[in-house]
Formats: sequence, C-alpha cells, structure tokens
Amino acid sequence: MTVETNQEEMIAGKHPVLEALKSGRELNKIWIAEGSQKSLTQPIVAEAKKQGVVVQFVDKRKLDGLAPGVTHQGVVAQAAAYAYVEVEELLERAAKLGQTPFLLLLDEIEDPHNLGSILRTAECTGVHGVVIPKRRSAGLTATVLKTSAGAAEHVPVARVTNLAQTIDKLKEAGVWVAGTDVGAAQSVYSMKFDMPLAIVIGNESKGMGRLIREKCDFLVKLPMLGQLNSLNASVAAGVLMYEVVRQRLGV
Repeated sequence: MTVETNQEEMIAGKHPVLEALKSGRELNKIWIAEGSQKSLTQPIVAEAKKQGVVVQFVDKRKLDGLAPGVTHQGVVAQAAAYAYVEVEELLERAAKLGQTPFLLLLDEIEDPHNLGSILRTAECTGVHGVVIPKRRSAGLTATVLKTSAGAAEHVPVARVTNLAQTIDKLKEAGVWVAGTDVGAAQSVYSMKFDMPLAIVIGNESKGMGRLIREKCDFLVKLPMLGQLNSLNASVAAGVLMYEVVRQRLGV
C-alpha cells in the first residue's frame, strides 16, 4: 500500500471511531468527552483496550478544537496516515472475492460530504474500490470519514496522479468505463452492466472533464423529468450503483 499523509488525521464520531478500531486501522490515541454516556462509549473503550490504544477523557472543548466544524459526538481519534491503495489492488480484491470488478472513478469531486456519502453507498453496494485524483479533489479527511459513517474504513481508495492514464490501464485490464453525462444519448436503464465495470462520476458543477469523457467506452444519463437537469453528485452516484446491483442480482 502507498501511504500518504492527509492534512487532517482525525476521525470524529462514535461509529466512525469504532469502525476504525474494528477494521484494524492504526490509531495513535482516542479522546472521549468527560460525562459521555458509558453505554455509548464503552464498546470503544473496550476495543481500544484490547488493541492497546490510549484513551483519554477530556473536556468537550478539547474535542471541539481537535475536530473543528465536525459533529464528533464526544469521541475523536487521531489516526495514522490513511493508507491509499494501488489501482491494481482494487482489481485483485474483486478477483479474490470471485466477483466481476465494479469500481468508481471520481473526476474531481470537491465536496467532502459528497465523497463521504459516495463511499457509504459504495460500501453498501459492494463496490470493490474508488479512484480519486490527487489534485482538485477531496481527500480522506475527518469530514469524509465522519460522513461515510465508517464506510471509508472498508472501501479501498486509490489516489492517482492522472485519471485519464488510469482509465487507459483499466481498459487494458479488460474493464469497461462508463461515464455519466446529462447529454448522453442512452439512459442508464437501457444499458447492461454485467461486464467488468468502472463508472465515472463528474465534478459537482462541471461534470466530467473533456478528456475523461472522451476516454469513456460509453456514456449514460439518468432520466430527468422535472425542471432541473442534474442531481447532486452523491445522489446520482447512488442511483447508478444500485442499478448495477439490481442488474447483477437479476431482479
């Protein structure tokens, strides 16, 4: 695994911290607000003790400073740098599970809340991994980890320098790349997704970049019956992921 240090290394919230512990994520320390309900924090304390992670009970204001702007629910953990994986590892994961590869490629998703929501749905739909670019994209920050409700601990994320080159490598490996575009001729419901697949989700305001669009094997759109012509990026991604699941389950 390629380890890169994020600007933020704090995990906030009871569920995200507990999921980080259970997944084997390396945590340096856990802070819990004094006066927190023991029934809610006891599982964290027990798991931390089992793994030898230091737990400190402090004033709630210290937690506010450790994870500013994040709803921490009285629990904050300092994590070792997030371990991003290589793209090849995502395909290996699918192979080990004996499943047809299913990946997400995020073309400059900038809102950490959108990234967290996408990771949460990706975990629920069995996506084998998510690929994000290093530049002009949200990384795995505390906000993302919190929004994903622990899913970020279970969905491998690869961070690449050049998304277009990554698409070429995936295509060489037999993966078909589907782009999402409001101007596409084909509806997502008219396509078959029973092949090794990577779905590209574009930027919240600009959509996919021109080069990325040209690299896609085919483009699909979601039917828009109202006055607006686009959905929130994480909502659109969720609809697409569940359409793939529906088809693969044969329902």
